[in-house]
Amino acid sequence: MNATLASCAYTPLADHVFRGSGLTRGPWDPSHQHAGPPTALICRAIEQAGAEHGLAHLARLTGNLLRPVPLGEVQVEVQADYVGRNAAHYSARLLAHGKELARFTALMQREAEQPVPPGTPGHPLPMAPRPHQACEAIVMPFAGTQQSYADLVENRLASGRFFAGPACVWFRLRHPLVQGETPSPYQRVAVAADSGNGISAALDFKTHSFVNCDLTINLLRRPLGEWVCLDARTALGGNGCGLAQSVLYDEAGLIGHATQSLAVRVRG
Repeated sequence: MNATLASCAYTPLADHVFRGSGLTRGPWDPSHQHAGPPTALICRAIEQAGAEHGLAHLARLTGNLLRPVPLGEVQVEVQADYVGRNAAHYSARLLAHGKELARFTALMQREAEQPVPPGTPGHPLPMAPRPHQACEAIVMPFAGTQQSYADLVENRLASGRFFAGPACVWFRLRHPLVQGETPSPYQRVAVAADSGNGISAALDFKTHSFVNCDLTINLLRRPLGEWVCLDARTALGGNGCGLAQSVLYDEAGLIGHATQSLAVRVRG
């Protein structure tokens, strides 16, 4: 490992401008970020915008990933498309070097105490297959001599095979997303949710790429605790396209779903 290791994913440089560290490095190119950390950075900005109106629940976050996100400086822009009494819609952009890298839309909702009546069908909500305390610690296969996303997160295998078909894996951030801040539960989910296509890889990582072109996260409630579980599987269309789907859990049970559209190619 390099002697100067980062201790956070991003360092603030100015309003809405951040420098991504080696902890954001992804598996496809050593000069590009994994999409999880920048998605969480956008999530952070949208949470802040919603909080100004008392809207605290991030119900949906969709990212259209236009270009690879380079290591280094990035800029975040957020605007309100509509703000109502119980919900608000936001748009956001991620930029670097004058280029638009990703576009996002999000739905923030106002929370209200509304207990689920006993006997409601489908409730209580399901739990993850195994609690993280009972799971084996594992390391992402692209961990190596350079600091990367594999060092940003801690993983534990709940079921399946890691990076070799359907898998259920717990994630926990080892380091802050932004220097000097404690990540919100939503930011923790965003960092993890973009990894569904990796942990459930149906093809050999060495011979194929299966980069996601988008990411949609839907959450039914506020996540609890530091751990996020992805029960993920990848389906391939045989046409160079695919879909990764993840059921999301925290330690209290089901919190939502995430989907990723994949571009599948043989690596040269």
